[in-house]
Amino acid sequence: MRFTAADAARAAGGTLVGPDVELVGASFDSRTVERGQLFVPVVADRDGHGFVADALARGAAAYLSSRGATDGGTAIVVDDTVRALGAVAAWARDELDARLAGRTVGITGSVGKTTTKELVAAALATTLRTAASPRSFNNDQGLPVTILNAPDDVEAMVLEMGMRGFGEIDRLCRVARPSVGVVTAVAEAHTGRVGGIEGVARAKAELVAALPADGTAVLNGDDPRVAAMRGLAPGTVVTYGTGADADVRMVSRTVDDAGCASMEVDSPWGPVALRMGLPGLHMAHNALAAVAVAGVLGVPLDRAAAAIGSVEAPPMRMQVRRTPAGATVIDDCYNANPASMQAALETLAALGAHRRVLVAGEMAELEHPELAHRAVAALAHRLGIELVAVGTDLYGPVAVGVERAVEVLVSLGRGDAALVKGSRVARLERVVEAATGR
Repeated sequence: MRFTAADAARAAGGTLVGPDVELVGASFDSRTVERGQLFVPVVADRDGHGFVADALARGAAAYLSSRGATDGGTAIVVDDTVRALGAVAAWARDELDARLAGRTVGITGSVGKTTTKELVAAALATTLRTAASPRSFNNDQGLPVTILNAPDDVEAMVLEMGMRGFGEIDRLCRVARPSVGVVTAVAEAHTGRVGGIEGVARAKAELVAALPADGTAVLNGDDPRVAAMRGLAPGTVVTYGTGADADVRMVSRTVDDAGCASMEVDSPWGPVALRMGLPGLHMAHNALAAVAVAGVLGVPLDRAAAAIGSVEAPPMRMQVRRTPAGATVIDDCYNANPASMQAALETLAALGAHRRVLVAGEMAELEHPELAHRAVAALAHRLGIELVAVGTDLYGPVAVGVERAVEVLVSLGRGDAALVKGSRVARLERVVEAATGR
């Protein structure tokens, strides 16, 4: 969206130094900043102020700074750049309110939120000018930048909301002011930061509680902790799932040899058939949430279903790749927790493969890591899936290095399949890239 440096300074309570200029969106990465954007240096492990000059050279029109106007150009001097970014985005969200007209969607959950975001955005884009979080832009930097980078004629916004502790989703909601809130699941992710799975539920429920009285909570009715959030919703509740009482209900489902589901769905807006292009039974469940949001916002279900079925997997999330020998490799190494591991393993087990292998990395930030990892190992054994643990002994078997894991994948042939999955700390994309040659 277009705004001025003076607008940003007023919204952030900062001081404008230098000429007022027109801005078009924002970026916190100097490597990808586009001409005319506001650059936001983030102070974390590295101080982003050291990249201001580079951002200006690449075309940034102005920058936030908590170090003063040290690099020339147009600066907006503030006490805290990330807090200021949120304030500017909150102002921008107010400016866009008339155009959005109750079509701001917030999505959270321990698993499935990024894919669900992609499915919802595809469904809404069939009839509405839609902006959505790129990749996993779901925190105090990513969500505000998504709002500021929305087109001026935006009609719907789909925002992913992550959390690593209490209060984070509430803070994001105060910036984004969603009118539709989707909660996909509550599972063992970041449990070490919030005192267990009940703490995860409390943190995720902040999205539901933040909705307005005329808003709609879209809840996974198959997850008891998510379904219980109904009592926190100020407005309407729409549930989705496989249970007989779900508002958007999967009536039947079949799975092809690639692990992709086709299903018949009943909803308050009529029946609809979907065929997923993404492998995974859990992907079909995520699609129900997208159908629900489409129905709530008045998008024709036949258009929504066609768009949902055409969505491709985001990078490192259930992406199907092939080794030179023709083996199937499911690249799901963006992140991992026990629930997503179970869903991915069940997908691998459903494939018509001769040999099935799990290449597993550590699942990080768990309250009881050894128990959780051993449970995954036991599930793999029950499903007849070989386990190769990379960089951690928590699963039980002696860990191997990246080179050995690559050797295992390369040894697979046509008709064999492997799943590669772990938390970001494991960096298992190195295994996938080496084994598949890309």
